[in-house]
Amino acid sequence: MAEGVMDVTTATWEQEVLNAPGLVMIDFWAVWCGPCRMVAPTVEELAKEFAGKVKVAKLNTDENPDIASRYKIMGIPTLMFFKGGQKVDQVVGAVPKPQLKAKLEALLNA
Repeated sequence: MAEGVMDVTTATWEQEVLNAPGLVMIDFWAVWCGPCRMVAPTVEELAKEFAGKVKVAKLNTDENPDIASRYKIMGIPTLMFFKGGQKVDQVVGAVPKPQLKAKLEALLNA
């Protein structure tokens, strides 16, 4: 796992995401997903840029299907944003870094 990015699983979901203070960005991905591999470096860069402000984590949808179905993940990559245990926004697909960065800044300032 890259610096600043943690792995979450069904076992750690509640503690690491729902009970986390502040803003959390989750990258729902799978090993076989090409667009997921394309967006991964962007997620890692944003984790470094927003260190201390945003918690960044990845969840493998193949290994944790219950979480993926709970949040109705239909396509990956899906980047989901949580604040105070509530889903506040999401982006589906491999989107450019400026778009994700703007989304994070907007959510931090909301």
